[in-house]
Amino acid sequence: MEKDTIVLFPAPGIGHIVAMVELAKLIQTHRFTITIILTTGLLDHPTIEHYIRRITAAHPSISFLRLPHIPLSAATSVSLAARAFAFIKANASSVATSLSQISQTTAVKAFIIDLFCTSAMEPASSMGIPVYYFFTSGAAVLALFSYFPKLHEQGSESFKDMVGVELRVPGNAPLKAVNMPEPVLDRTDPAYWDMLYFCTCLPKARGIIVNSFPELEPLAVNAVAEGACFPNAERGPRVYYIGPLIAEPQQSDAGRDSKECLRWLEEQPRRSVVYLCFGSRGSFSVAQLKEIAKGLERSGHRFLWVVKKPLEEEGANQIDEAAKPGDPLDLASVLPNGFLERTKDRGMVVEAWAPQVEVLSRESVGGFVSHCGWNSVLGAVVAGVPMVAWPLYAEQHVNREGMVGEMKVWVGVNEREEDGVVSAEEVEKRGREVMETKEMCIRDSYRDVT
Repeated sequence: MEKDTIVLFPAPGIGHIVAMVELAKLIQTHRFTITIILTTGLLDHPTIEHYIRRITAAHPSISFLRLPHIPLSAATSVSLAARAFAFIKANASSVATSLSQISQTTAVKAFIIDLFCTSAMEPASSMGIPVYYFFTSGAAVLALFSYFPKLHEQGSESFKDMVGVELRVPGNAPLKAVNMPEPVLDRTDPAYWDMLYFCTCLPKARGIIVNSFPELEPLAVNAVAEGACFPNAERGPRVYYIGPLIAEPQQSDAGRDSKECLRWLEEQPRRSVVYLCFGSRGSFSVAQLKEIAKGLERSGHRFLWVVKKPLEEEGANQIDEAAKPGDPLDLASVLPNGFLERTKDRGMVVEAWAPQVEVLSRESVGGFVSHCGWNSVLGAVVAGVPMVAWPLYAEQHVNREGMVGEMKVWVGVNEREEDGVVSAEEVEKRGREVMETKEMCIRDSYRDVT
């Protein structure tokens, strides 16, 4: 008997694809086959193809379907987010065709999409296929995006220009308007209006699957459940919390540097190492890298620090000018003179990437300085490692305010007002706080929850 099928459609990029695959692993246990539709032409990379082959071999019930290649618009007058959203929308007809073809041989019981893939909702609904969102951020961000149409109605000024204004959103700590996620900062950017459309469509889905759990975000979960975040909807959609869902460690993929840093961690005392990593786009200026180095050296603590190629210009942001995978990096040229030699007995600096799930699971790791990306938040929670919150982009300021301001389970860094740099003194202070404060020892308590 032919199994029923569930079709998943992630946004482009390895992070979105991995998240959908982890959801697919859960779904396949309920006797469904899974087809994951992938775009071609944006954020493609050889590592994605390698990952797909490995997943297909390990999980025969999960298959991948590549859509025809569509070139990304070369326009430079709009943001990268706007170009990406236009690219996804250009794939809508191919998605509809694929759903129709799949439906000829099996019953499609559900179509699960990323928020950024909302343009595919209408074609699926017109075929009678129930559409669900998979929300890879937490409940606080879901509450914010659900409430975004209401914020839009309350004024006409771009959030980027609302300096000194705090936004009050149900289920969220107060958030500075200028710290809203980039695609909604500027009303003159087409991405703003795309996001408004996406968020307006949230209540139209059959349900929303969220990678979080109520014990982590009780205020946001309650606000969503009470309907406070869907002010313009007749009813809120059903919300399913299935987290914490994080990628499984893949030892077979670890390169020499990754294996070396794991061996080094195994040799360190329990809860003695502070781990610093800032995500795939977490590049800093050379000046900021030197401040981090000075702070680590002054703290006296052991550390494992993942460093990416620095931004070309002082003050450049992570959104447009982050280093790309594989960019060469001479560590000695971007760190203080003699830093590597002076700290070689208690610290390790690795270039570009480390196996984060495996790193956080090591007993020697006692603190995590992070950009507050949701996968990193969940990874720290599952491992029971306290975090120093240093948000850089996307929804990370929302995550920070929830965990630092509302939940008060982590500490946050403070930037200098004059240049936005986090000083060496601040790095030292927050590193010591997370490593030396007894109340921050949550490794065992969080495991009880998760």
